[in-house]
Amino acid sequence: MEITLLYFDGCPNWKVADQRLQLLAAEHRELTVIHQLVETPEQAIDVGFFGSPSLQLNGADLFAEPDSQVGLACRRYNTPDGYEGAPTLSQLRAALAVE
Repeated sequence: MEITLLYFDGCPNWKVADQRLQLLAAEHRELTVIHQLVETPEQAIDVGFFGSPSLQLNGADLFAEPDSQVGLACRRYNTPDGYEGAPTLSQLRAALAVE
């Protein structure tokens, strides 16, 4: 299983998401994390980038909300502890259906 971590350099939150994904990848050898830098608004549109970090499986965003907008911005995730810059490890496990 390949998950794509999309990010842009202007937002540091992708590093937190990457650390959490690397923990999962260490536990589940079938999980591969691909990094994709998004640099322009046009590229954001092309790849369906809803902010940094975005996590896609088979080209579909794992945490897209109905009102999500494409663009170069930091993304916020609704977690059990309030809004954060990346999904929690538990949220990632649930989205990827790995235990």
